[in-house]
Amino acid sequence: MSYIHSFPPVSGPAADRLILGSMPGKASLAANQYYAHPRNLFWPIVETLFDIRADLPYAERCRQLAEQGVALWDVLRACTRSSSLDSDILEASIVPQDFEGFLRAHPRIGVIFFNGAKAESVWRRHVGPTLPADLAAIPTSRLPSTSPANASIPYPVKLRQWRAVTTPL
Repeated sequence: MSYIHSFPPVSGPAADRLILGSMPGKASLAANQYYAHPRNLFWPIVETLFDIRADLPYAERCRQLAEQGVALWDVLRACTRSSSLDSDILEASIVPQDFEGFLRAHPRIGVIFFNGAKAESVWRRHVGPTLPADLAAIPTSRLPSTSPANASIPYPVKLRQWRAVTTPL
């Protein structure tokens, strides 16, 4: 079991949408990059939806995503996990991010998207109930996980559902 920490958010002052994963997997932690696993579909979906080439350097992809008004982060600040699987996260070890501070610093965020079920369930259990009413009222939407562990949903179905992220507020 390893006690692991997430990364700082990818965001800009004009962020009006927030995409939340649960916790970076081992490949992402090793590369110090969100969605670094070569079979994760996050960056290929971003390429299709926002015309941000997946083969650009990571910092450039992040900059361009932020310019589109999209912020990227994880629900968990830290946790204990034995593998890259969300199902291996020890519930008692969960430490959520400071979402009140983040959302106050990014007042234009009008919708929060979850990259998969674990991000949504951790939010609903550990974050949502702790937020002031105005922040808890921000609409949320779960999208299918882009993780290679979620291979049962075909790419075209994922892409169709992820199109919801392209609508700026």
